[in-house]
Amino acid sequence: MASTVKHLKAEAVFPIAGGPFIQFPSRRSVVHSTKGIVACTQPLAAEAGQRILKMGGNAADAAVAVAAALNMTEPSSTGIGGDIFCLYFDAKTQKVHALNGSGRSPKNTTVEQIRGELGVSASTRVKIPSHSALAVTVPGAPAGWVDTVEKFGSGKLSLEQILTPAIELGEGGFPVSELSATFWQAGEEDLKRASPNFRELLKRDKNASQFARAPRPGEIIRNPALAKTFRALATEGKKGFYTGRIAQAIVDVLKLTGGYMELSDLEDHMNQGPHETKPISLKFRGQNISNTAPQRVANGSADGHFVELWEHPPNGQGIVALMALGILEELERTGKILTFAQEDHNSAPYLHAVIEALRIAFADASWWVTDPEHSPVKPEELISRPYLAERAKLFDKDKAQNHTNGQPGPSPAQNHSDTVYFAVTDKDGNGMSFINSIYEGFGSSIIPQGCGFTLQNRGSNFNLGPDDHPNIYKGGKRPYHTIIPGMITHGEESERALHSVFGVMGGFMQPQGHVQVLLNMEVFGMNPQQALDAPRICIAAGVPTGGDKQIGAVFVEEGIDETVVKVLAQMGHDVQVVKGWERGIFGRGQVIRRHVDEESGLAVFSGGSDMRGDGCALPA
Repeated sequence: MASTVKHLKAEAVFPIAGGPFIQFPSRRSVVHSTKGIVACTQPLAAEAGQRILKMGGNAADAAVAVAAALNMTEPSSTGIGGDIFCLYFDAKTQKVHALNGSGRSPKNTTVEQIRGELGVSASTRVKIPSHSALAVTVPGAPAGWVDTVEKFGSGKLSLEQILTPAIELGEGGFPVSELSATFWQAGEEDLKRASPNFRELLKRDKNASQFARAPRPGEIIRNPALAKTFRALATEGKKGFYTGRIAQAIVDVLKLTGGYMELSDLEDHMNQGPHETKPISLKFRGQNISNTAPQRVANGSADGHFVELWEHPPNGQGIVALMALGILEELERTGKILTFAQEDHNSAPYLHAVIEALRIAFADASWWVTDPEHSPVKPEELISRPYLAERAKLFDKDKAQNHTNGQPGPSPAQNHSDTVYFAVTDKDGNGMSFINSIYEGFGSSIIPQGCGFTLQNRGSNFNLGPDDHPNIYKGGKRPYHTIIPGMITHGEESERALHSVFGVMGGFMQPQGHVQVLLNMEVFGMNPQQALDAPRICIAAGVPTGGDKQIGAVFVEEGIDETVVKVLAQMGHDVQVVKGWERGIFGRGQVIRRHVDEESGLAVFSGGSDMRGDGCALPA
């Protein structure tokens, strides 16, 4: 983010260069509603979801409308050329469902071929460059949108109705929001370098027909090509994207830029059908959960024994959050950390425990998280209590440590915030936790001609060595994914009730954000907006130096006490305080929390939206 600010232009409609991240900090209140809420990073996209709810759609219908509208308004973070994961709480059945909308690498490729293209060996610890066509995997979002509506939707609205708000934004134009303009400008040169179709996502000055640039805050931009893509999906379903004009444009531009995707790769993804998988969860009983923020569940009683955190299973990294929480619970049980009081929030002992638990979890995930069809372990093994108790033994309460599961490879906790996460609830009590990403920046920045979107670069998360790495590159395989939706419930299966729909976007920040926001609410008694506003920490990747592993940096957001920073440094953490525009590395989160009003018995939804983003929580 630091380099981003240098390239911003002072002639913006509303100047953003050179100034503080928030020049005049504003207060955000929690938003309450009994009819559902949409919480996302862009108000126009939130309005799209709200419109669908008012038309009789449910949380799943509204989520797809929001995803499409965000593709229009924040194309540097998300889009139909990327992937999706979602968790859906069905209020009638009281079950949590998971949908994996991620695509695979071109099937007629091999790791040896990719190494040869890049001129590297199996012993060289490199990844596919993020702007290489070799990093492009099949877009899973289009099929994921269709599957979401078909499996979880209300059945009252057509896909065309659901996509109409986004189509209208693309055809009629919309004013660009502040942070979106910032990210757009940061990616301008990447778009121009990536493919000859860059003008589809840039603005042409009135008096300079050959000059294309990123839009500035408050300027109107149109994307009729993307609107046309959405119309094809709306009227033809998956075939409108994975066959015909759009599919051919994807294959053609990748062939032009050095990729190997074929029409059959796209058709195969379409024909595989929806990939509904079993969500994974951990019941967190630590830190006096019963005494902090008890909520009334569906039967009217207070469940003070645990909250259950739900995550999407690998190939996503949600398992990191579950492992870290389980390790923290084990550390408390064995007396290695305190049962924290409210005044301990963001104290040195608390942050040290969170940092170390996350480091241990990331060390495992960097080796084991991969396409579940190619994984040698089951997620349940990594979040079993005996395994987490064993991993918790690595913790030292007095100093920072390197953590590994005995396999090569540092923690992959890099820091990018190029994803959108949003949360939706509806009047019937359903909840949708949805995340849609093209990965780093504009993804590969490669635009298929006449389509109005960029292709993701998710394949850059594959490992190219060693050969026995579970996440090694292979044709027809899904890579390690950073994007993770989150959800919290109360009660055992027979009386399960929705607690919160929540998430924090931002690459490898995401499970770190899940842990911190959950603890903010459940341990420190914060409401959804406070839980998001509170300063966060983000651990960075350890870098191998010779035969040793260097402990990666710990980024600490401004607002955390200077004394705490000094103590963490004395414990051996490489602490770096992050201010201003660079605070984007801490992600942008959304929370919708549910409780039951004691007098009326009505369910109330309380929404918060991260002040690090442009968005809002909008009641239905």
